[in-house]
Amino acid sequence: MFKITIIAIGSVKTDYFRKGIEEYLKRLSPYAKVAVEEIRPEPFFDSSDHNKIKKSEGEKILRALEKYRESKIIILHEIGKEFESKEFSEFLDKNSRDHIVFVIGGALGLSEDALNFPGSFRLSLSKMTLPHEMARLILAEQIYRAIVINKNKKYHY
Repeated sequence: MFKITIIAIGSVKTDYFRKGIEEYLKRLSPYAKVAVEEIRPEPFFDSSDHNKIKKSEGEKILRALEKYRESKIIILHEIGKEFESKEFSEFLDKNSRDHIVFVIGGALGLSEDALNFPGSFRLSLSKMTLPHEMARLILAEQIYRAIVINKNKKYHY
């Protein structure tokens, strides 16, 4: 059984994203133990110092990652490695013995320190920037898709 943790800045407030994420986490339950750790975002306004906020959120992410040093850390970022679904399923399968930790930044993205966490791997869901709630939904669906591909279940055509 896969052991997966998703660390994300902020909570999912939009009902349709929350329901979709819950659905995929439920579908994943026979195959993976998935935990979600939400980190409180820093408040900001148009006049806020965005770099200072990213740095603060990055420090929170780094503190959260400290307990996962022996895990496979995957940082979601638009300049990360892109996979086709079957490639992603092979990647997850290759790392199935590891605890896999996915990191999703907040509205302002990730600090350089968080992006460069030692030993981490950068994954891109798209070259386009996605709202963090949508990124969580797409990630949950793609994890589910990858696992059922590996289990030869009918879902991916």
